[in-house]
Amino acid sequence: MGYLLYSHDGSGGFIAEAALVKSGADFEIAIVDTEKDEHMRPDFVALNPLHQVPALVLPSGEVMTESAAITIYLASIFPSRGLSPEVGSPGHAAFLRWMVFMSVNLYEACLRSFYPQRYTSDPECAPAVQAAGESHVRRSLAVMEDALGEEKFITGADMSMADVYLAMLMAWAEEKTRFPKLNTIVDAVAADEVFGPLWRRHGF
Repeated sequence: MGYLLYSHDGSGGFIAEAALVKSGADFEIAIVDTEKDEHMRPDFVALNPLHQVPALVLPSGEVMTESAAITIYLASIFPSRGLSPEVGSPGHAAFLRWMVFMSVNLYEACLRSFYPQRYTSDPECAPAVQAAGESHVRRSLAVMEDALGEEKFITGADMSMADVYLAMLMAWAEEKTRFPKLNTIVDAVAADEVFGPLWRRHGF
């Protein structure tokens, strides 16, 4: 049995699918149409009580959620496929740092921007929550732009899944033009022979 990814195009499932493709793993995709409230089905809620994609069923039958965790896990399972720098290297330390940074800051701030009503019990506060989310996205991207220095990619000379994760989040945030060095990474991901077809299919 291979992997089973619950996802839909344009969602955080993009990074999990990209990692699976890069790894060469045997996998299938089960589409969860959120517009039809399929994420509320009891069978899916049993996989992820937060009703969110992606959810990844491992060959063992165990379930993983959280796109960053899935990506880091697959990088560790397929070390020869170039999803991340070699474990123990400075590049791998950077990979872990920025994957967690993006998950905690960018991903979460994007959700505040898109769904501010989820983050307040007062509907009148929703615009302020949204504005704070958008501001935090820009502040977090500025940190990454400064940290990149002269490096071509987040972890050094070679593209890793951290760059693909960044590209997805920047596409969501529609902040590409403000950060030229990060924008170069987005363009590289979109043009990559492995990730480019997925990028276009997901509508980025």
